Amino acid sequence: MRLRVLLTGAGGQLATDLARALNGRDLIALSHRELEVCDPGQVRSALETVRPDVVINTAAFHRVDDCEAEAERAFAVNTLGVRNLALACAEAKASLLHISTDYVFDGRKRQPYLEEDVALPINVYGASKLAGELLIRALLENHYIVRTSGLYGSAGASGKGGNFVNTMLRLAREGRDIKVVDDQCLSPTYTCDLAKRLAWLIGTESYGLYHVTNSGGCSWYEFACAIFEQTGLRPRFEPTTTWAVGARARRPAYSVLGHGSLERLGCDELPHWSDALQRYLAEKGFVDS
Repeated sequence: MRLRVLLTGAGGQLATDLARALNGRDLIALSHRELEVCDPGQVRSALETVRPDVVINTAAFHRVDDCEAEAERAFAVNTLGVRNLALACAEAKASLLHISTDYVFDGRKRQPYLEEDVALPINVYGASKLAGELLIRALLENHYIVRTSGLYGSAGASGKGGNFVNTMLRLAREGRDIKVVDDQCLSPTYTCDLAKRLAWLIGTESYGLYHVTNSGGCSWYEFACAIFEQTGLRPRFEPTTTWAVGARARRPAYSVLGHGSLERLGCDELPHWSDALQRYLAEKGFVDS
């Protein structure tokens, strides 16, 4: 069956790689300017016009510290916007794949979080994303909720001024002193790998909640070490703590995600995060392939 796909948040790093992974599908990709998910009328009209089989939602307000100061906006986009999509999908008899986050967890667990673990967000961003998840479950039977973490991709992070990898490389080349937190552990995820798995998932009709990340886990400091090691850069660089950084939003100390739902579908693990990083750096021309 040839699926007609409506992709929101076009132009972002995940949406860009999704457009590539969905090449050959009947794809309509709409940017924030073309579709404001906070406007229920716009959302309903878009689905009536496009008549998709599947909507993939990558639109989000994901600047974590800004969410603390702009909670109303965070919930408008990450919760009410998601409700608008779920309601419109229900009316249009379309399924919805929604991107969520590891930040729905409090970080107290010290082994990978599984889909059945209780979500207890500790910041506004995580709370707004979890609320969006709950509304999808309540309003739309045919849904995929996909939690992921630490995204980086070719297009860079929309609204963040580039992703973590690019930021580390820029600071190193500028000769800046670099400090990176060593007490937050996650699974950095290459959007190219994530997009390929999502493109496969929407064809399964195996609806539900999924954790999808590159395999393994590391701290942000360990991730930065790997970036510099693989590129041969030697900046002035040291670890620091979350407390010392003084960020406005609390972050989970541990948010590595386990992949129980994918395992039950018989899926192989995505490549290890260090392998994914090497391929990303080669694609961007930072190292030899």
